[in-house]
Amino acid sequence: MIENQHKKRNAFTDNLLVNAIGTQKIVVVLVLIALILFFSAVSPAFRQYATVLSVMDYTYYLAFMGIGVTFCLITGGVDLSIGTGMICYGLIGGYMITHLNMPVIAGILSTLAAGVIMGVLNGLIVAKFELPPFLATLCTMMIARGLGSIVTGGMSITWPQASQAQGWTRSLFKITVGNIQLPIGFIWVLLFALIMSIVLNKTRPGRYIIAIGSNKEAARLSGIPVVKYQMTAYIFSGFFTGMAALAYSSTFQALAPGTGAGIELNAIGGAIIGGTSMSGGLGSAAGTILGIFIMSVLNTGLPYIGLQANTQQIIIGIVLVAAVFIDVWKNKRLA
Repeated sequence: MIENQHKKRNAFTDNLLVNAIGTQKIVVVLVLIALILFFSAVSPAFRQYATVLSVMDYTYYLAFMGIGVTFCLITGGVDLSIGTGMICYGLIGGYMITHLNMPVIAGILSTLAAGVIMGVLNGLIVAKFELPPFLATLCTMMIARGLGSIVTGGMSITWPQASQAQGWTRSLFKITVGNIQLPIGFIWVLLFALIMSIVLNKTRPGRYIIAIGSNKEAARLSGIPVVKYQMTAYIFSGFFTGMAALAYSSTFQALAPGTGAGIELNAIGGAIIGGTSMSGGLGSAAGTILGIFIMSVLNTGLPYIGLQANTQQIIIGIVLVAAVFIDVWKNKRLA
C-alpha cells in the first residue's frame, strides 16, 4: 500500500516536471518571438539580414558554452571559468598558429585540449577535493585570465583572416555564396545540441549526471561513481568552452588577454532561461539553445534601440535575476 502511494507520488512529481519543462520551453519561444517583433518594430534596421548574422555570431560561442555548462548545472554545480577560459584557449591556439607557425589544425587541437585540461582541473577540484563549485571555478577563472596573458606575453592575438591561406576556420561558421553570407555555424550548434541531448537522455553518463544532481548522496549509495561523473560534467564544459573559443576566434578573429569576464553569465543565464535548474537534476541542451537565442537577440537588439552600454548591462542583469527567480520559484513549487 505504502509502496503504491510512493509510486503515485513519484509519477505525479514526474508529470509536474515534464509539464514544467514543456511549458517553460513554450514560454521561451513566445518570449523570443516577442523580442524579435519588438526590436523589429522599434528599429527598422533590426530587420536587416546583417542583424541575423550578428545574432548568429553571438549564438555560436554562447551556445557551445551553454551546452557545456548545462551539464555542470545539472549536477548541482556551476562553471564560472568558461568566459575567461574561452578567451584563454583561443589565445593559446592563435599563438601557436601566428607566432609558432604551426598548422591551423594544431591550433584548433590546442584550443580544444586546453579546454579539456581545464575541465579536468575543475572536475578534480570540485568532485575529488569537494570544494564548492562557485569558489573553485572562480579561482580557475582567474588562472585562465592570467595564463592567457603569460602565453602571449600580454599581446593581443589575431587568428588568420579569411583571405589568408590559413584562414579557412572562418568558413566553418560563415561562408559567402555570391554576395550573401550564410551562417552555417548554426548547423554545428544544432548537431552538437542533438548529440548532447542523446548523451544526457539515452546514455549511462547522462542518466548518472542527472541522478547526481537530483540527490548526490542517494546516487552514491546506489553505486554510482559520483566523482567520475561529476568530473565528466566539467570535462564536457571544458571541451565545449574550447569549441566556443574556436567559434569566437574564427568569427571575430581578434582576442585580447584579460578579457572574457562576464560572458559566462550570458551562457549560464541562457541555460537557466531554457529550463536548466541551478539546484541540479533538471536541464536540456535544446532548452539551453532556446535560452541562448534570447540572450543573443537581447545583446544584438538593445543597441538598435539607442541604449548606452551601461544601460544594456543593467537590462541583461535584470533578465538574469528574473531567470534565477523563476528557477527558484519553480523548484519550490515542485518540492
